[in-house]
Amino acid sequence: MRIEEIFGKVTDSGDATVGGGAASAIAGAMAAGLVSMVSLLSRGRELGLDDAAYVGFAEELKAISEEFRAGAYADEVAFLGIKAALALPKATDEEKSTRRGALSAAAITAADVPLENAGRTVRVLEIVAALEGKYNTSAASDMECGRMLARSALSGCLLNVEANLPMIKDPGAKERLEKASEELKRLL
Repeated sequence: MRIEEIFGKVTDSGDATVGGGAASAIAGAMAAGLVSMVSLLSRGRELGLDDAAYVGFAEELKAISEEFRAGAYADEVAFLGIKAALALPKATDEEKSTRRGALSAAAITAADVPLENAGRTVRVLEIVAALEGKYNTSAASDMECGRMLARSALSGCLLNVEANLPMIKDPGAKERLEKASEELKRLL
């Protein structure tokens, strides 16, 4: 699926198949794209890094932006997994047990996807920090927009991890996700 399709679903209030997780991934993709552009605009200006560093950051950010695009789609797929689990029959005790297990497994995936996107966002913010004071200030507004989008993406990703925790019945998976989320919250 193309990012434009996911974006269209995010902006369509009548479509509930995508939400904050996909929106956060799209924000992350935009952040990576903006910071990549600023990095490339900083080449040849003797601003504190050599051109190879600027190009290296730009290439890494371009790859991260593509990963975010895939992450937006993965978030939709994960949510559809939850919807499918919720649609399972629950008339008997056996069906209820099967449904709980399927819902827990789907929720783990639905928490892992935004957690992976949060990790990508951290890398964008690390590159922003590495470029601090060493980029073309003619693009300062673009850099600041990239920073703000990355921080919003990180916050949104973590909110989506937390939203799925109550459905997870596997104590080990739940603890892993809670711990990872708490560690990343410190960066906000």
